[in-house]
Amino acid sequence: MAQLVPFRALRPAVDVAARVAAVPYDVVSTEEARSMAADPLSFLHVSRAEIDLPAGTSPYADEVYGRAVANFVTLTGEAPLVMEAVASLYVYRLRMDAHVQTGVAACFRVADYESDVIRKHERTRRDKEDDRTRHILELRAQTGPVFLTYPARPAIDRLVLTATAAAPLYDFTATDGVQHTLWRLAAAETAALRTLFAAVPALYIADGHHRAASAARACRELSASGGGGEWETFLAVAFPDDQMQVLAYNRTIRDLRGMTPAEFLAALRARFAVSDGAAVPDGRGQVAMFLEGRWHTIALGDPPVDAAPVDRLDVSRLQDLILTPMLGIGDVRSDPRIDFVGGGRGTGELEQHVASGKAAVAFSLHPVGVDDLMAIADAGGIMPPKSTWFEPKLRDGLLSHVI
Repeated sequence: MAQLVPFRALRPAVDVAARVAAVPYDVVSTEEARSMAADPLSFLHVSRAEIDLPAGTSPYADEVYGRAVANFVTLTGEAPLVMEAVASLYVYRLRMDAHVQTGVAACFRVADYESDVIRKHERTRRDKEDDRTRHILELRAQTGPVFLTYPARPAIDRLVLTATAAAPLYDFTATDGVQHTLWRLAAAETAALRTLFAAVPALYIADGHHRAASAARACRELSASGGGGEWETFLAVAFPDDQMQVLAYNRTIRDLRGMTPAEFLAALRARFAVSDGAAVPDGRGQVAMFLEGRWHTIALGDPPVDAAPVDRLDVSRLQDLILTPMLGIGDVRSDPRIDFVGGGRGTGELEQHVASGKAAVAFSLHPVGVDDLMAIADAGGIMPPKSTWFEPKLRDGLLSHVI
């Protein structure tokens, strides 16, 4: 069963919270991070410290971690960042246009992650694990939360809703239009939530697999010297599954494997029903394709009745039916001919990739459902790489967990 652990958050003073809070470190490039961090209080100076070093500096260079530590110390003093006197839980609400989701910010046990009470659906890359593990160990802090989901429980919803009736600790709208509101819970509310979550049989990592894996690695390293500590838990925000918003994770391909656009389109029509269509598929079993300035709809047909849950996903079927056999895209983790565009960036970015010549063709997918994610994780399966884009996203730097 899930265990919520109250923690003493290191957090910005109220009047500078909006300036400190930053997009997650792993959704922007170095160039994007540099352009977004004009404010010296932006947490990107900690999470992406290479932006303060000469252009071309590797994000994994030794001096990057040294600069991250120095920037963290400076930010703590200048923002300032304040350490809570008492360990608490928090309620974190995200509002993006008409969509609202409200979760519980807490620490969760690394032991629950290791034992699969907190379930995974994605493989992690060693280089990215190495990076965040070192970042945690150098700073002795987890500075960005893992994004969790769980099967909704009415009793938890009621308690969370009651908590949001109080005056919030933070309430601001970020530059991307997402409103972030946080409440710190009283001792009685904290105790009640811990009891309710103890009856939740499993939680699921929606976003942040590398953060969780890195926290687990840091825990193993720090525990090797004996004893326990704050490193035995990791920072996360858990949202009920019925409030989650999943967008597609789309694909662009740099070339057509020697085919002209007309030849590729003819090859597709020989295998599938292809028609003029919109930029976003109407539903499952369809893929939208942008080729030579036009959108087409590709009907993939029904998957085999005995197909495994992961093989029934449109993202898997696009890979198995088109990208691999027709375009020669093998391992999407390493093939340089494929790029990925999160659904939050819109289909206009797919069109721009093709129009600019950066890609020859783009594919827009129907989003994977949270129920798909949970079913695959329950079965011990692995989702295809880059198959889910959760929006809105949490901000780094609002709540840090010092270990």
